[in-house]
Amino acid sequence: MKIAILGGAGAMGGIIGGRLAAAGNDVTLVDVAQTAVDNINREGLRIDTKTGETDMIQVVATTDPASVGPMDLVIVFVKCYHTENAVRSAAPMIGDHTAVLSLQNGWGNAPRIANLVGEDRILVGVTYHSGTVLGPGHLKHTGIGDTHVGELDGTLSERLNRVVAALNAAGLTAHASSNVLTTIWMKLALNVCTLPASALLRFYAHQMVEHEGTLAMMDALLREAVAVAHAQDIPLDFDERWAAITGLLKRAVGGKASMLQDVENKRRTEIDVVNGAIVEAGKRLGIPTPYNDSMVWLVKALEETF
Repeated sequence: MKIAILGGAGAMGGIIGGRLAAAGNDVTLVDVAQTAVDNINREGLRIDTKTGETDMIQVVATTDPASVGPMDLVIVFVKCYHTENAVRSAAPMIGDHTAVLSLQNGWGNAPRIANLVGEDRILVGVTYHSGTVLGPGHLKHTGIGDTHVGELDGTLSERLNRVVAALNAAGLTAHASSNVLTTIWMKLALNVCTLPASALLRFYAHQMVEHEGTLAMMDALLREAVAVAHAQDIPLDFDERWAAITGLLKRAVGGKASMLQDVENKRRTEIDVVNGAIVEAGKRLGIPTPYNDSMVWLVKALEETF
């Protein structure tokens, strides 16, 4: 497949794009970070694995979407607040049969993309892989997990199956979902519980389950997320999510949340599409969300210090 990755020099864009390129797909990493793009084109994309090995992958990178041409698939990995500008810049890559897949964090990116390219082009999903940027064109694949992708209407379409097959062929365990909305909210619940506290406390993943205070706070945040999900007929199960979230944190020793990486690099966070999504839904549905409100207020206060 001909695939472009928006945000391709970032942690997740580079990891997914690099694996797809190594599997024989025609991949272009599109990013605004000129130094990273230059390093990738000159030396290749370096991905350090969790087991201590290093993969050097030859893949094309560019800062100019107009130079790429129409793609079969455009995968969006940029931060939520860059979504509209990134997708507008990607217009030359979107042909008559191009699908646009958002694997971004949070809730609310798909409608923004659909407003620009049309809802009929959109695929959405989540990935449980994790990574971090060690330097320009140098990434670490810190966590391995499944990826779930679906059509907005739940159809198990031919194009969906092609995308999932390409991900699986690249060693990125992927599943076609007929109910991707629930899948996205399951990942959102994880992020709501873990991202803001890790950013505020500078905690690694495993530290989140080592303290009564963080456990109590995650419990309260999750209960609010489940309440607003149920009010929208999204069947989140508290006990299942709690077991999955705490189990993942226990296994992710040394894992560093994306929001913590943003704070450390003095970048704006994605709090608006994570806990902010719970707050927005709560206001719309008349459900109090004081714990999620607090996370939004505190993270935004921290951002003001950058």
